[in-house]
Amino acid sequence: MRVPRPCFRRADPGCRLCPGQYPCALCAERRTVYALFGQAKPQKPTFEHYVRSGQKLLRCGYTTGTCAALGAAGAARLLLTGHAPETVALRTPKGIVVEVAPLFCRRTDTGAECAIEKDGGDDVDVTTGLPVITTVELLPGCTDIRIDGGRGVGRVTKPGLDQPVGAAAINHVPRQMIAEALHWEAEAACYTGGFAVTISIQNGEEVARRTFNPHIGVEGGLSVLGTSGIVEPMSQQAILDTIQLEMNQAALRAKNAPGPRRLVLAPGNYGLDYLASALPQFERFPVVKTSNFIGDTLDMAASAGFEQVLLVGHVGKLVKVAGGIMNTHSHTADCRTELFCTHSALCGAGRELCAALYAAATTDACLELLDTAGLRAPVLESLLDAIQLHLDRRAGEAFRVGAVLFSNQHGPLGATQTAKELLEQWNNA
Repeated sequence: MRVPRPCFRRADPGCRLCPGQYPCALCAERRTVYALFGQAKPQKPTFEHYVRSGQKLLRCGYTTGTCAALGAAGAARLLLTGHAPETVALRTPKGIVVEVAPLFCRRTDTGAECAIEKDGGDDVDVTTGLPVITTVELLPGCTDIRIDGGRGVGRVTKPGLDQPVGAAAINHVPRQMIAEALHWEAEAACYTGGFAVTISIQNGEEVARRTFNPHIGVEGGLSVLGTSGIVEPMSQQAILDTIQLEMNQAALRAKNAPGPRRLVLAPGNYGLDYLASALPQFERFPVVKTSNFIGDTLDMAASAGFEQVLLVGHVGKLVKVAGGIMNTHSHTADCRTELFCTHSALCGAGRELCAALYAAATTDACLELLDTAGLRAPVLESLLDAIQLHLDRRAGEAFRVGAVLFSNQHGPLGATQTAKELLEQWNNA
């Protein structure tokens, strides 16, 4: 039913629907419409956080882990207060508050369930629009928070992933977010018991077939992921524009520094975190985040006139450079285990070990296999030599470049020969 818009041509002193000093002649008709059909409901909150990329503003979204935690809060609030919330909110690990309206929040036979729609922002992927449903039951006799996966959430089938084999593919950060959300609700309601939580994703099993989950060892559904709780848009040109902007700023900073123009590159947050914890002395140099675009960033560094470049990254990213892959996004290329297999064979590994490496789910799983065989050191040395070769080819003679590899699980893994020389120079600078 169309609701007439206000018209300020004639006054109606008794009007309560229009602004006080500008009453409207159509308000009588509006009152009739509202009496028959009711007033329109307030608009539901939408997530409006943006990142600037060049001259564009791109809207962020939130992860499946954030959806699960929001759903846990909504379902727990219904159980503890008797009222279904119109909106639920939380502060993500990135520090950004997400507030949304649930698709539904209702009681079940044993507890309550709350559904949150996954919003990928401008980074639309296969999970965007899927309802993430969190079911919560109260456990008054204990203080445990038990989290498991239901329909549409995968199970881990290979070692080396965030969760052990057999567990639901709900990573540790989402689990922490869910537990924290439940603690807040329990504290507000003076509840001292525990919770049993089950996360489901509608159509998750079907959608997971179009992802890398079956290949990496997650079967039967999607993973509940997210380290920051926020999905930042992944428009390729937008990211390249941002990298170029950071490179320009880094060049200005290096221009005024004594000695050679030095630059640190890190593919993502893991690299930045490792730099801060293991190599804090190098944070005084300009740092640029490459995302997956290692080759493009090296080209930008050459154009910006840098003379020495250190690439610090997780082995899961940088091992691809050993195969000459300069865009490390999994949609472009994913030959991590193939490269481990090849270099292991070059180092004398037998067919059985090569087959196990080829079938491994992650690079950490590859490292564990190499440790068992006593081949970690020679294989990593071979991979590092190949990484150095391809970095030198991309850089040409524009600058010296080396790479430092690490693993979240195994710690420092090594550095290329050029990286070792640069590290020594930089330490003495």
